[in-house]
Amino acid sequence: MSVLVTYGSKRGGTKGLAEMVATDLREEGLEVDLVAPNQVKRLDEYEAVVVGGALYAFRWHRAAKQFVKRHTGELRRRPVFFFSSGPLDDSATKKDIPPVKGVQALMERVGARGHITLGGRLSPDAKGFPASAMAKNKAGDWRDPAQVQAWVRSIATIIRTEVPHAI
Repeated sequence: MSVLVTYGSKRGGTKGLAEMVATDLREEGLEVDLVAPNQVKRLDEYEAVVVGGALYAFRWHRAAKQFVKRHTGELRRRPVFFFSSGPLDDSATKKDIPPVKGVQALMERVGARGHITLGGRLSPDAKGFPASAMAKNKAGDWRDPAQVQAWVRSIATIIRTEVPHAI
């Protein structure tokens, strides 16, 4: 059983979350490829897909959106899960944060089985506007490995149920 994990990340925080997801899926006994969205040509070899995107001003990272739009037909035929990263506080660990409107529309487009919003990360030396301004007050890392692991356990169970020959 092979799972694709792909992500749209501008400053590396979402890529780090995707790496956590891939590692945890492997620990669940699944085969996983972690690939940047622009490197994925076809989904034939994957039986499930996880797509992550950083949130900027309530919009999902462009590479994640384009990946979903480019592969809509293929994604509809397999279990798909989305995650968003972005809150620069601990709110994502305290309560379920629903997907933003654009992500919800993409979920409906492909029949995604689930979504989670995870805490984000912002380096104190972030460059560019508005990141450098935000870093003065919001710098930090709110990605929670335990939250990621719990979510991965839940989606691994769904993947095993929906893909009969999964480990």
